[in-house]
Amino acid sequence: MRASVSRVLGALAGLLLGAAAAQGTPPPAIPPEAHRSGFDQMAPETRAMQADDSANPGMLWVRDGADLFARAPSPGSPPCAGCHAESAMRGVAARYPAFDEATGRPVDLEGRIDLCRTRHQGATALLREGHDLLALTAYLANLSRGLPLSPPDDPRLAPARAEGRRLFATPMGQLRFSCAACHDRQWGRRLGAATIPQGHPTGYPLYRLEWQDLGSLERRLRNCLTGMRAEPFTPGSAEAVALALYLAERAAPLPVESPGVRP
Repeated sequence: MRASVSRVLGALAGLLLGAAAAQGTPPPAIPPEAHRSGFDQMAPETRAMQADDSANPGMLWVRDGADLFARAPSPGSPPCAGCHAESAMRGVAARYPAFDEATGRPVDLEGRIDLCRTRHQGATALLREGHDLLALTAYLANLSRGLPLSPPDDPRLAPARAEGRRLFATPMGQLRFSCAACHDRQWGRRLGAATIPQGHPTGYPLYRLEWQDLGSLERRLRNCLTGMRAEPFTPGSAEAVALALYLAERAAPLPVESPGVRP
């Protein structure tokens, strides 16, 4: 009964916020000096879990990713480490999504890993949200931990960046709720038992206690869209990458935290 009441109250809060956002002007962007990571809003126990590599569950995926990076995906193919020294990979994750010249479109870090596998290793693409792709992404992101998010200032990314900004500000789904209405206008307030964060992608892939699992930014976006009763983006789609690109630009220069831990 208590869980049912909580769900009703949560849905009511979402409807009220969505109605207010739909009727008003788009909320102003958060100024860079006011940027806050979701880490800052967590309970001390959860912050301590993220800060301690021996207690952070996401480090299990990082270690698996290091093994995968050093191991050939199939006999006769080169390992990732055969072309990329670990030291040279520091900072790479902070610069994604980026433009891929061969396909003529932006790709996220997961997309880049799969392109490298199919182009240079003779391997098949990995399953989105599968263990191996999450592990490789977490390993590369962890190599950039502490460095500022810095998506490329590449004019070829301008259309995708603009599309991501539009998606962030557009009311979607049956609730007519936008990302901006929640994470720009309402951040720091409570929605049920949770504090609304600014929604910066600093910790991804991250371990959510709710999931009891590591997950990508794309998984979190899918959760949000489902909660708004909107159609989730297809994994790896142009819309998903565009929104990820805008979120990275919006968060810059906050530092990479991966693997983050969140409630």
